[in-house]
Amino acid sequence: MRLVIISGRSGSGKSTALQALEDLGFYCIDNLPVTLLPTLAEQLQQAPMHDKQGVAISIDARNIAIGLNLFPDIYRRVDHPPFECDILYLDATPATLLKRFSATRRRHPLSNDGKSLKQVIELERTLLEPISDLADLTIDTTALSLYELRDIIKRRVAQRASQELSLQFQSFGFKHGVPLDCDFVYDVRCLPNPYWEPSLRQYTGRDQPVIDYLQGQPEVEAMFADIAAFLHKWMPFFEQNNRSYLTVAVGCTGGQHRSVYLAERLAGHFQGSMDNVLVSHRELPTPG
Repeated sequence: MRLVIISGRSGSGKSTALQALEDLGFYCIDNLPVTLLPTLAEQLQQAPMHDKQGVAISIDARNIAIGLNLFPDIYRRVDHPPFECDILYLDATPATLLKRFSATRRRHPLSNDGKSLKQVIELERTLLEPISDLADLTIDTTALSLYELRDIIKRRVAQRASQELSLQFQSFGFKHGVPLDCDFVYDVRCLPNPYWEPSLRQYTGRDQPVIDYLQGQPEVEAMFADIAAFLHKWMPFFEQNNRSYLTVAVGCTGGQHRSVYLAERLAGHFQGSMDNVLVSHRELPTPG
């Protein structure tokens, strides 16, 4: 049985993620006290819900602090068959969280007269470290819409088959900052840049003129081969270590050409041998 634990700072999208899984057939519980997790596991084993895809629970900073500190030990008591457990941790930059609370005019769960909103957002990060340190998948929702987050939850979490590694390639531009939620970062700024070809500047790494240009560069072919070889060699070791998710970021200067091309090509390459391979482009507009 799938057991997905969702956590993260307030305003990061936990409710959206939980609702997305509920819509996909998961039995969902919001803000379960950490100390009740073993009791829930026992009840689920006694009365398995055959009509449900799995169980998803949200655990956040509204829990009693001592319960959060005990989370690693409590989690180890349930992280075994018949459960296949995933910890999903959502977060965003402090500036983004501040903006979201200001926009909604909601009161932060940890707010009090003695601390500012900025201070309680930082306090929340510290309180949730026992969970975030164990996360199987961390998602930075800073630049994500609600619809994009729901799509990620659907494709990476809900559609991942049992014991299957979910592999995602993400392109980005270094001038906009390095993604916070990736496992590997490859810097491809050393490769020939289509941006300096006036006829190619208007295109992206998804467009055939740029694809043709980059495919004709020996350095690009060598970079692709080296990244693919590294992942082929080491992914089995991650799987043996019970890793369920792997995110590979590929960055160029602006995140429009070289990184997009290589992320697309790597995803296409691994889709030939794996079922759950995704690709995303942080700096490109979302299709549709």
